[in-house]
Amino acid sequence: MHVFQIGAAGGVGTPLSRLLVANGHTVSGMHRSPEQADRIRETGAQPVAGDLIADTVEQLAERMRGADAVVFSAGAHGTGLDKTTAIDGKGLEKAADAAAAVGISRFLLVSVFPDAGRGREPNERFEHYMRVKKTADVYLTRTDLDWVIVRPGTLFDGPGSGTVAAGPALEYGDVHRENVAAFLAAAIEEPRLSRQIVELTDGDTPAAEAVAALLR
Repeated sequence: MHVFQIGAAGGVGTPLSRLLVANGHTVSGMHRSPEQADRIRETGAQPVAGDLIADTVEQLAERMRGADAVVFSAGAHGTGLDKTTAIDGKGLEKAADAAAAVGISRFLLVSVFPDAGRGREPNERFEHYMRVKKTADVYLTRTDLDWVIVRPGTLFDGPGSGTVAAGPALEYGDVHRENVAAFLAAAIEEPRLSRQIVELTDGDTPAAEAVAALLR
């Protein structure tokens, strides 16, 4: 399988590229800077220059052409309200439209747990982020794509166990980025997991078993 990653140099995208390559898949990772290109290349993936903000749908479609699946884990990461709208929101919309334009059906999106940040003092930047992410989820669910939306809990760096808790509704919790990657790598192998929203935290179930359980 040829997987096109948007956000391939990020905290989820990097371990995901390594897992996909190790599993025998071909991976293309979109990037904006030379430093990101080097990081993508180190995982065994092929860097592809692109820009979610500047690129048109047609340009994104050409970069994706030939892929079998798209994984979108890009984000503005607190760089401002405008960037959040452009990347997490409009960027996702353009990517979904681009995938459809070149006949790529399978589309996995890393979103956000609805309960994220509810223990902290509210601020406009975070509330804007949550609104944009929800709108992006809604947009994807209204497409004809074979989508899966993964909503991880609070993200942590460091080695993951490869075990998770996954379901349509979970109590809020933490999740290591490597465990999100493990779940995505397992989900992309299972075409029957389709048009589902999955909440995800660290847990006791190996990622592949967690995906299988969602099919029952």
